[in-house]
Amino acid sequence: MKTIDELVSEGVAGQRVFVRADLNVPLAGDTITDDGRIRAAVPTIQKLAKAGARVVVASHLGRPGGAPDPQFSLAPVAARLGELLDAEVTFASDTVGDSAKATVAALGDGEVTLLENLRFNAGETSKDDAERAAFATELAALADAYVGDGFGAVHRKHASVYDLPAKLPHAAGGLIVTEVGVLKQLTDDVKRPYAVVLGGAKVSDKLAVIERLLEKADRILIGGGMAYTFLKAQGHDVGNSLLQEDQVPAVQGYLERARERGVEFVLPVDVLAADGFPDLKTKAPADPVTVPATAIPAGLEGLDIGPESRKLYAAKLADAATVFWNGPMGVFEHPDFAGGTRALAEALAESSALTVVGGGDSAAAVRTLGFADDAFGHISTGGGASLEYLEGKTLPGLAALED
Repeated sequence: MKTIDELVSEGVAGQRVFVRADLNVPLAGDTITDDGRIRAAVPTIQKLAKAGARVVVASHLGRPGGAPDPQFSLAPVAARLGELLDAEVTFASDTVGDSAKATVAALGDGEVTLLENLRFNAGETSKDDAERAAFATELAALADAYVGDGFGAVHRKHASVYDLPAKLPHAAGGLIVTEVGVLKQLTDDVKRPYAVVLGGAKVSDKLAVIERLLEKADRILIGGGMAYTFLKAQGHDVGNSLLQEDQVPAVQGYLERARERGVEFVLPVDVLAADGFPDLKTKAPADPVTVPATAIPAGLEGLDIGPESRKLYAAKLADAATVFWNGPMGVFEHPDFAGGTRALAEALAESSALTVVGGGDSAAAVRTLGFADDAFGHISTGGGASLEYLEGKTLPGLAALED
């Protein structure tokens, strides 16, 4: 695929360049609580602006359902993007309407505008090819070229991601080039030992990637809510812990295949448990107790990996040359159950391996816990996109950028 560097070298001064970014940041009212995705979009936007392009940035935010919804407005993002660029970013109050047309028409060379949330238009996410294509045609009228840089959305067959590139000269932005380059190091050119850490709530969300990683990884460490389905599959009592009973047979099959392939599965040996899920609003003390992972008492719910598990996981990562991590080790949003995720992040931050944090909750967790982005080799901007890439799926947004 053509890259932004090639596009810029051909000359973009005076051209309207549509940048599909991923600015889907968490908001508390109008306050952005994690601007990581905005910061990740800045280099591509800056490169185009410095080359004299008239930059039209677009993104989705949340799931507004195909109609305008003020709580999902990108207006706060426009303000933050302007701060990071140290330049004015004008804001269009619609996607392809009068405001968008006027705002884009008013752009001068090197100037930047941001369109309102693409998902305010039903055509963006429509499963009807014609409706999606019609919206893409309206977007194409605003630009002379297209740069795809929203890695977190490339696994979606959406108008601005999949249909629009076919209507304009197109190139991959710097973020997508970086993301794909890192993911290739996790699939095609892996330095070993290769350790994978998977957490989060549900086993069902990770089954496809586990299947693929059984062919690639040397060891797989399991934490978070999904660990209890693995423990149950081994015949252990998990108390009131999160459990996907219907996935137990599949997990037993994966454990058996791992033994056959020589892939080491590492499960918690102890957990922090409480008699109920903690209050994440008040952060009231939850009085956790440490119990064996293989015998969680009835009435208790496992909510984080315990101190011995943290030591075990750090030891299992110590000699790794490559580490991929997706999913927190516990309910990191509550201080009583953040220790496992923090310990894992510390182990990766101290590692000399290529350490890749797979976006989504993992990226939010390390930032919430105070870790700098440069403490890790790479923090992906796309949790779901990263997993689907590792699963071996064709991602629509990447396929659309191929020449």
